[in-house]
Amino acid sequence: MPGSITKSLEANEKHPHVEVSTREVDTAAALVAGHDEPLDPAEALRVRRKIDRHILPLMMALYWIQFMDKTTLGSSAILGIRESNHLTTNQYNWLGTIFYISYLVFEFPQNLALQRFPVGRWMSINITIWGIALSCHAACSSFAGLFVVRLILGACEGAITAGFMIVTSMFYLRHEQTLRVGYWFLMNGTAQIISGFISFGTLHIKTKGFEPWQWLMIITGIITLICAACYFLYFPDSPTTAWFLTPEERAIAVRRIKENQTGVENKTFKKEQMFEALYDPKTWLFALFAALDNIPNSLTNQRSIIVTSFGFTPLQTTLLGCVDGVIEIVTIWSGVTLASRLKNSRAYIGAIYMIPNLLGCILVIALPWSNKIGLLFGVWITGVGTTGFVLALGWVGSTTAGHTKKVTTNAIMLIAYCIGNSAGPFMWQNKYKPRNRIPWIIIVICYFCCQCLLLIIRFILSRENTRRDAEKHGEDPFDDVWIEKVDTEGNIEKLKVPKEYQDLTDRQNRDFRYVL
Repeated sequence: MPGSITKSLEANEKHPHVEVSTREVDTAAALVAGHDEPLDPAEALRVRRKIDRHILPLMMALYWIQFMDKTTLGSSAILGIRESNHLTTNQYNWLGTIFYISYLVFEFPQNLALQRFPVGRWMSINITIWGIALSCHAACSSFAGLFVVRLILGACEGAITAGFMIVTSMFYLRHEQTLRVGYWFLMNGTAQIISGFISFGTLHIKTKGFEPWQWLMIITGIITLICAACYFLYFPDSPTTAWFLTPEERAIAVRRIKENQTGVENKTFKKEQMFEALYDPKTWLFALFAALDNIPNSLTNQRSIIVTSFGFTPLQTTLLGCVDGVIEIVTIWSGVTLASRLKNSRAYIGAIYMIPNLLGCILVIALPWSNKIGLLFGVWITGVGTTGFVLALGWVGSTTAGHTKKVTTNAIMLIAYCIGNSAGPFMWQNKYKPRNRIPWIIIVICYFCCQCLLLIIRFILSRENTRRDAEKHGEDPFDDVWIEKVDTEGNIEKLKVPKEYQDLTDRQNRDFRYVL
């Protein structure tokens, strides 16, 4: 129970209701307090579509740009960056790792900042800094220079996925969140396609003293800075302040997500919620899943090198990389669509979609080196299982309530994501080339464990739902909480705050049920 509410309960135990500060409840509490009339479904749908039109294109564009920027290192590997900067294999691997170490170190501070400051403004600042850092790659001529700009890149990009997870939970119902997370995450596939064509184009730019990989950095850096300006001007911070919604539509947007039992946001950091996140087993199960699922993600920076080693030319490799993007788009879209239509199916769909990953790894391990088409097919289908991580991102937000608990859980999961991505590059050692059987075997083990973890999480949450259904409902102090609000004439009125807007955690709110 939140500390201030607990004190109010003790002080007012003889009074008929509990009065709390607006700091303790959700930011939307004052907006919806007193609105008990039924919500018109047609109006709710109209507002949701308006939200979709204004924020989804921005989220999808940024996620495309983020992934494209993040993978410029892998694209540059066959454009001359290793030779120009005199990189050894170990140094090249470190450039992939330092991005995620920086991401890891700054992830929790980034989540705290996302809670403290307006989300849209904070993300636009980070996008601007990373756009500048990306462009500065072109000026580097040594490992040290690349190391610094990659570190800055990782620190800034840590705000994006965490920010998107928060914004998605603010604006959408839980059954809508899976599909929206899928929409912005599938832009990773689009990024691979567009990045492939940009890389192909830069290979044909012939300028004295300026190599193709440097053009790639400049072009992607400019695109990123344009996106930063759009976010500063147009991306909303919350449904309670969204510039494109009228005051009446803001109230509808907030009331629409009432059934989530998670509210919108709370700007006050609550230590008790942070500790609850740390003690919650599902936090660490999701974190373990994120770490193991992203050890294989080291393929992002290795894919071009691996495909080239099969005997394809750099030009062929850049174009073949587009197929990876198509596979990712199709599988993520189909996976999240199925999960949104089949009730409580997230774990099952995530586990099933990882089966092609296992098959692809086995093909790469077992096929003869002369069968380069079969080997290429094996590499391609290892992208199908990305759907599992996308579903997990949406799932963790839908099963966690309490704003401080949510940002803490998000931070832990994304830190684990960074740990997996940081460890992964060091599998790819010269001594394992050209077959790289040891890294591929490790990837098989990781994917199998991830399948098991998804099913374990589902079992634990389902059991908790059953336990809550069997609980006897007595008096709940959270059913009678009030705040004071000053009306337009300066009069103070007391308004009852629904449980959904008291910033309760999923453990405190016994009416909360976990989606599966």
